[in-house]
Amino acid sequence: MDYGTSWRVLRPGSITDQIFIKAKRIKTIEEKREQKVGDSIEEEFMGIINYSLIALIQIRISETTSQLTDEKAKEYYDENAKETRQLMIDKNHDYGEAWRDMRPTSFTDMILMKLLRLKQIESNNGQTLISEGSDSHYRDIINYSIFALIKLKEEN
Repeated sequence: MDYGTSWRVLRPGSITDQIFIKAKRIKTIEEKREQKVGDSIEEEFMGIINYSLIALIQIRISETTSQLTDEKAKEYYDENAKETRQLMIDKNHDYGEAWRDMRPTSFTDMILMKLLRLKQIESNNGQTLISEGSDSHYRDIINYSIFALIKLKEEN
């Protein structure tokens, strides 16, 4: 995978907005049952996954003062993907794969709710009173996107 460097100039709020744009497009297509731009819903969910992983990398580098090389970015990307996958496995165990009985449109709604919460957290400079931190919301967004991709594949 080519990680490039252009994502490094995006602020965390910009990444959240990019994810929001993709989720909003999916929601609009789901509601109108028609799309006029060639990018598929599946591609949008994959974009959401990648942007969320980038956001997790940015959270990680904000906690350290080390220089972020391309090699380190790849390492952080892979670590976050692995941690998020493990979270999915653990939650599937506890929730009994309840997601399999859900509609793909519900995942879009859940992603949008997580994004609204992330925007609140970002507006408060990362401070939360009760909820989990931003990283847990991005991990949930990734897992909801993966579930949606699985459901879409099963429906086709």
